[in-house]
Amino acid sequence: MSNDWLAKLAPEHAPAAPGWWPLAPGWWALVILIVVLLGIGIYWWRRPAARRRRFARNELRRLRERGLEPVDAARAIQNLLRRYALAVFGRDATARLSGEAWLEFVVHSGGEAFVGRTGRALLAVAFGDASSAASEADREGWFDAADQFLRRARPRP
Repeated sequence: MSNDWLAKLAPEHAPAAPGWWPLAPGWWALVILIVVLLGIGIYWWRRPAARRRRFARNELRRLRERGLEPVDAARAIQNLLRRYALAVFGRDATARLSGEAWLEFVVHSGGEAFVGRTGRALLAVAFGDASSAASEADREGWFDAADQFLRRARPRP
């Protein structure tokens, strides 16, 4: 046998450099994760109404957990409802409302639980009517009614 068989082999050459396309599965997973997180971020950023509602309901929950006296609870709830209405419905629609007009606005904007004695008692206690005594049941009713308002209040188009 001759040593010529080495010459018959293909010449030496390095393999081609790997290309960047197509991506490896790990990179595809990273791209998908980034797109999903970006979409969630944009969705969250574009929904300020949901953020306001969530913030207000969390504040109402913290007020309830503090176990305030009925007078302090009425003032805090009234303040929270007023601030939320200003943020959601705007200054022109809510800033000048007081008394029965404010209560009617709240009822028609999603706080149907404030109809009747519940709403009137809240206003009376919040604004210092010493003759109106409020109980713990009234206090819980105000918190439930306020939560209902915060969940349902939407500006009308």
